[in-house]
Amino acid sequence: MPQINLLTKEVAELIAAGEVIERPSSIIKELLENSIDSGANSITVDIRRGGITYMRVTDNGCGIDEADVPKAFLRHATSKLRSKEDLDKIFTLGFRGEALASIAAVAKVEIYTKPAADEYGTHYVIEGTEEKLCEKAGCADGTTIVVRDIFYNVPARLKFLKKDVSEGNSIANIIEKIALSHPDISFKFIRDGKAEFYTSGDGDIFSTVYTVFGKQLAAAMLPVDYELNGIHIAGFTIKPLFGRAKRSFQNFFINGRYVRSFTCTKALEDAYTNSIMEGKFPACVLMINVPPDVVDVNVHPAKIEVRFSNDDVIYNTLYFAIKSALLAGSVPSEMSIPSRPKIDYTVYPQKPTPPPEQYRFAEPEKPAEPVKPVKVSVSVPTEVVPEIRPAAEPAPVEVIPEKAADKPAEPIIEKHEAEPKVCETPVDITVPSEETKIVSEDKPIDEPKEETSSVTAEEPVSGFKYINSGSLKKKSEPVLEIQQKEEKTVRLIGEAFKTYVIAECGDEVVFIDKHAAHERILFENIKTRKQPLNSQMLLAPIEIMLEYSEYDALEESSALISELGFEIGFVKAPLVSIKGIPAILDGCEAEGLVQELAGNLLEHKHNPMPEVLDDMYHTFACKAAIKAHDTNSPKELMWLVKEVLSRDEIRYCPHGRPVMFKLTKYDFDKQFKRIV
Repeated sequence: MPQINLLTKEVAELIAAGEVIERPSSIIKELLENSIDSGANSITVDIRRGGITYMRVTDNGCGIDEADVPKAFLRHATSKLRSKEDLDKIFTLGFRGEALASIAAVAKVEIYTKPAADEYGTHYVIEGTEEKLCEKAGCADGTTIVVRDIFYNVPARLKFLKKDVSEGNSIANIIEKIALSHPDISFKFIRDGKAEFYTSGDGDIFSTVYTVFGKQLAAAMLPVDYELNGIHIAGFTIKPLFGRAKRSFQNFFINGRYVRSFTCTKALEDAYTNSIMEGKFPACVLMINVPPDVVDVNVHPAKIEVRFSNDDVIYNTLYFAIKSALLAGSVPSEMSIPSRPKIDYTVYPQKPTPPPEQYRFAEPEKPAEPVKPVKVSVSVPTEVVPEIRPAAEPAPVEVIPEKAADKPAEPIIEKHEAEPKVCETPVDITVPSEETKIVSEDKPIDEPKEETSSVTAEEPVSGFKYINSGSLKKKSEPVLEIQQKEEKTVRLIGEAFKTYVIAECGDEVVFIDKHAAHERILFENIKTRKQPLNSQMLLAPIEIMLEYSEYDALEESSALISELGFEIGFVKAPLVSIKGIPAILDGCEAEGLVQELAGNLLEHKHNPMPEVLDDMYHTFACKAAIKAHDTNSPKELMWLVKEVLSRDEIRYCPHGRPVMFKLTKYDFDKQFKRIV
């Protein structure tokens, strides 16, 4: 039986510190809460190397008496509680008396403090719970605490810290949340000698929201002001049209304390039911003021979670507060067209502007003389000119095993605004049978060449494009080896509901979902690099505000981002500038694409390559593919049919939906009782 021993003070302090201090941002949170409780209205945070080597928090609060400074670093020493009854009416952010003791257990701490009534202040140094210095010193009113070399005596904890920039962003995130909860306090954040964050402290919540979240998100907010059952809720919630991709912008403050609460989240999202897009989440900054006896903040070591005596009361009050704000703000959204960027023309010589001419009514034009038709003959290489027949004789287009190199190149088609009407005369086309084999020119098959005839295969088509000279150039392409066996003739029947393509192939009728088919084709082409992800630069960069963790994920994967066709500039965490998007997604919303990319990178941060690439390829293919109810020409529909029938991998869309199903002639005969 092992002997039971009492832990030493040092070990006990380290274990207790592990419950409160996880990383540098944990220290900043505890120190900021102490500064707020001291009555300060101006707080400055200065860090270096993400807070790992240096953190300083300065406030103009009440300060600490010289005799109380050493006691402040003892465990369970606090000025905010005196009896157990005080736990039922806690109004301060800190109350356990564990913060300074936990910080001193894992770091080197130095404090300068002075009450306004004292002539001199106190300079105190403690390292790893061991007091090093205590003396009088001249300093400003308030308290300054400097923390150096976190986890210097716990190397196992130190190696689990993230990069400096990630730890610094975590600190910035904590400061922003605390600044939102106390708009009457001016916060200043300095990172590596540069001021990054500043709030005015004028008491206006919207001013702080504007500073923290930026202009775009602040403009999309609706005010909330509601009171029920003695609970007052104030702040801002987002308009349904501007829902976010994640819940990270949901901020709840109970009596000035930032908390995570399932009850609050549930009430918020239920209030947005049938108002917000599926897959989007509301954002909010809500101050919930409740009587202290109905909330228990003593259920989590870091005081990040709370428990209510009656969840239903909190739920109902928050639900109706959000509903009231949404009903009051439910006005039609105005459509705004972004203005063109201003261009400075001062460097160019300006020509004098001629005076405007007076407009006159035009005289009737004389009928033009008929122009005699002129016959022009143009010589074009026969191997690239498709055969054109008169419109009165619609002839089937056939792919015939070539005996001479006279097969025309397949034209590449693109969607265009004015689509021709679907021809009522069916189009016949001969496609290769299932025995078709594709082999590379540099690796010919081990069969006599005279037994099979080769045809130059089509260039992989990633989308519909206009016919141009580039598409008719001959390239080094795979060779399509066709065995001389029975070939199936494909005839385009038409399209149902502008969504499903119907075609006859031999003794079968196939039904193809054109969006799912085109999406899968694009996905395979992008994945195999047949469809290059070139970048399309935007006319003007677009700046968006992300979560700090999303910003870190983007910055760490900058090479992957460029490979995907994005051009992103990292302005200042968490602000990024979108300069270019993949050309295949030209016309799509750049902000949503980057937010989705950042979310995927963050979700798969441990091994991002396979999952992130597949997810983004799905997104690219889905957004670039033709949609249901689009108007498409017979050539476009026939191209889809040919691709689906000739490529075995085009059977399911990237989301798992079927691309095609078929009915045989036997099935039709059975239905119409031709076969009993």
